[in-house]
Amino acid sequence: MQVTETLNEGLKRGYQITLTAAEIEEKVNEKLVEAQPEIEMKGFRKGKVPMALLKKQFGPRLMGEAMQESIDGAMNKHFEDSGDRPALQPEVKMTNEDWKEGDDVEVSMTYEALPEIPEVDLKGIALEKLVAKADDSAVDAALANLAKSAKNFEPREEGAAAENGDQVVFDFKGSVDGEEFEGGAAEDFPLELGSGQFIPGFEEQLVGATAGSDLTVKVTFPEEYGAEHLAGKDAEFACAIKEVKAPAETAIDDEMAKQFGVEDLATLKGQISERIEAEYAGAARQVMKRKLLDILDETVKFELPPSLLDAEAKQIAHQLWHEENPDVEGHDHPEIEATEEHTTLAERRVRLGLLLAELGQKAEVEVSDAEMTQAVMEQARQYPGQERQFFEFVQQNPQMQQQLRAPLFEEKVIDYICELAELTETEVTKEELEAAVAALEDEVAEKAETAEA
Repeated sequence: MQVTETLNEGLKRGYQITLTAAEIEEKVNEKLVEAQPEIEMKGFRKGKVPMALLKKQFGPRLMGEAMQESIDGAMNKHFEDSGDRPALQPEVKMTNEDWKEGDDVEVSMTYEALPEIPEVDLKGIALEKLVAKADDSAVDAALANLAKSAKNFEPREEGAAAENGDQVVFDFKGSVDGEEFEGGAAEDFPLELGSGQFIPGFEEQLVGATAGSDLTVKVTFPEEYGAEHLAGKDAEFACAIKEVKAPAETAIDDEMAKQFGVEDLATLKGQISERIEAEYAGAARQVMKRKLLDILDETVKFELPPSLLDAEAKQIAHQLWHEENPDVEGHDHPEIEATEEHTTLAERRVRLGLLLAELGQKAEVEVSDAEMTQAVMEQARQYPGQERQFFEFVQQNPQMQQQLRAPLFEEKVIDYICELAELTETEVTKEELEAAVAALEDEVAEKAETAEA
């Protein structure tokens, strides 16, 4: 085998690989010798078929396998010896198209090598971590929202008619064509009028009802109703109204706390405070992460593979175009050209992507199976009732696995850098944190608008 360099410009590499006919024939012979003991052929005992006959029978088919394995082996050896890492799959093609058995095989290989990433003094990076505490006003506001969601009802005065938004407690029995049906009856059922809990047209007929009254509700089940034997059928419900209750303000006390599964108000406040501070910490991390990426982007420079840069710029242009044209769901649209602004954004993404990948690899950062499983579970929740199919789809789709793994890996690398960096904690108010987040969002939006323009 002979490897000759044909191109070495920046990160672009080109090589001519020559595999001699003797090398190919030797590999074919190796395959025949390996397979000979298991081959049976009419007129010969198993494993006793002459090599010449085997070569005539199977040689042409094995020739293609031998050539492909030889080319793959030559490529792997080249990358092992040179230390090059291709940015994308190398382009490989046979150059002597008039090849016939007995000729040498000549192959050209071109690729863009990943650049050498300079060393980064992570301990020399100075970062500010904003810390916001959950004050009483934030906890009280959250409690007030919970009180609104914890609906409470009090009996209306005797004889009062039910209004939309009231709760009616009643017994009912449903029938179709005079026959009661399974699941169509209940006692002491509390129904908030206007909630849409029952089929269309039912709740509206209870408006105006009074405690102690009886009435018949006539409705038609929707055509797409879940129970096929009821879909599209006319039905009657005999209803006995027992109580009519009006919405009442929920007191923020231990009883309300119990509605949310905790023993008292103090425990509920503690849980709310923890949740709020976790939200603050998440927002503060995004601000700190952005500052870190800005520092790395400004201080760490190296040549970028043109193919990666071009692909990323086109992807950004395509994504922004669809955001501006939300009505176009597919990709049946004119080709979208990447602009200079798209390329500028792409340079940052590609540079930071390569840098974080290098830092993570050197630090032996890994995404565990448990972390991947958790990520898949979170994604699966977006497809209620189809969780199992989603899991199977991810298991069979390496590209989807990479899409889920990549952000997990990035966050772990960010954690690693922050552990080594010089970190200063600064306590801020909720308003100051919100201002920092808003400034970050404005900066991102401004760059996106510039690219779109």
